Order: sequence, then structure tokens, then C-alpha cells
Amino acid sequence: MKKLPEVTLAFWIMKIAATTLGETAGDLFAQTLKLGYFLTTIALFLIFVVTLVVQLRSSRYNPFFYWTVILSTSMAGTTMSDFMNRDASAEYLSGGATSLGWGPQGLGLGYPAGAAILISILLVIFLSWRVSGMTFQIRDIVTFRGEALFWSAILVSNTLGTSMGDFLSDSSGLGYAGGALLVIGLLAVLVALMKVPAVPNVLLFWIAFVLTRPLGATAGDFLTKPVAKGGLDLGTAGSSAVLLAVLIGLMAHAHVREHRVPDPRNAEREPVTQRAE
Repeated sequence: MKKLPEVTLAFWIMKIAATTLGETAGDLFAQTLKLGYFLTTIALFLIFVVTLVVQLRSSRYNPFFYWTVILSTSMAGTTMSDFMNRDASAEYLSGGATSLGWGPQGLGLGYPAGAAILISILLVIFLSWRVSGMTFQIRDIVTFRGEALFWSAILVSNTLGTSMGDFLSDSSGLGYAGGALLVIGLLAVLVALMKVPAVPNVLLFWIAFVLTRPLGATAGDFLTKPVAKGGLDLGTAGSSAVLLAVLIGLMAHAHVREHRVPDPRNAEREPVTQRAE
């Protein structure tokens, strides 16, 4: 029984929706509710563990279980990245705040150092995955060990993607819209490379998976940040509520499609070559 979804256009739409919500929801807890990066990271990581246990214990693919884990990795990745890269300096505080909540204010490593650490961790995960001999094709991952490696890579890649998105928005000079357009351009290049036989689709998938996270980060910042900083100033609470409703609707649609009973007459009319595939 398959445990993970097929990679289709709908998959990427839901991925972008989940990562954008992860950005706004992570900022909602850490900044708007003033819990700070430290406490929020611990709380969201525990939520990730709970959702992951539910996913791992499931005997087959369930869209609600799968996308809840994606969302929890996106939220945890947002605050993990912020805690690694930021500190309590004025550029990261808003509304005259003097701190980021209880506990350490942030490690202040900066985006380049934080990204280098996350890339190194991600490479170690992929190396361990390769040495294990298990497939990188997500539709064929059905074992507990394979899923554990997959979700470890997802958590780190979402954290890395957050760092990339924040760098594009805050430090590159491109702004939220410019950063999003750059990522969209890179994703278009990946789509074109799908037509090149020499480029493995598995490699393109993981690059796209990382890149859709900064797209969600810049989109989330564009929705929530003040107009003076180039955002729409819609607020983290309102933006998160709308994005959550959209994601739940997409998950419900995926759930209906997943449990739709195929018409056996359609199978009889399929060409032999198509059935073989």
C-alpha cells in the first residue's frame, strides 16, 4: 500500500499553500503572540513529532495525515530557521518590542552560515539514504525506515527553504515580490529540465521541494509584512486563517479523489500499453 502521494500539479499547489501557511503561522506564534523563536520552535517541533507518528502508523496514504505533517514541518522550519539565523537586534523586532519572548533570543548565525549548516545536514541525510539502498522515488517508499529518512529530509529542506526565502526578502534587495519572481523563474527552469533525459527527475523533485519553501516564505511575508516594507499588511492571523481554509479544502478534495472508486468499465477500455504502465 502506498504511503505517499503521486507528484502532480495538485501536489505542488498544495505544497506551496502549506509552506505559505507554515510561514504565516510560524510568525503568528513567534512574533504576533510574542512566544518567541525558542518556545515556538520547541512547541512546533513537538507538534511535528505527533503528526509524524500518526502518519507513520497509518497503513496507507491519507491526504490529511500527509499534508498535516508537511504543514507542521513548514511551521517548525520557519521558527527553527529564525532561531538559527536571527537575534534580538532591532531589524528583527517590530512594534517597539525589546525581546523575542522567553528564553534565548536567537543564535544570530546569519543566513549564509545557517544555510551552510542546513545544506550539510541535508547532504548527510541523503548520503545515509543512498547507503541504505532504499529508493528515492517517493511513490515507492513504503517502509518505516524509508519514511523516517524522507521526513527527516523534508524537515531540513523546509528549514533550509525558509532561510533562503528570508534571505531573498530581507537581505538580497529583491524584496518580497522580487524574491518570489526569482524562485518562480528557477522553478520554470526545473520544469524545462524535466524534458532532458540526462537529468534525473528525483534530483529535480528535491530541488523543487526546497525551492517551493522560499516561494512560500516570500509569499507569506508579502501577505503579512507592513506596507512600508513592501507587504500587504494583512496580518498573520487573518492570512493564516484564509490559507488554512484553502489547505483544508485542497486536502478534502485530495481525500475524495483518493477514495473514489474507479469504474471497471474504464479499465476495460484502456489500451493494453496503458494498463501495463
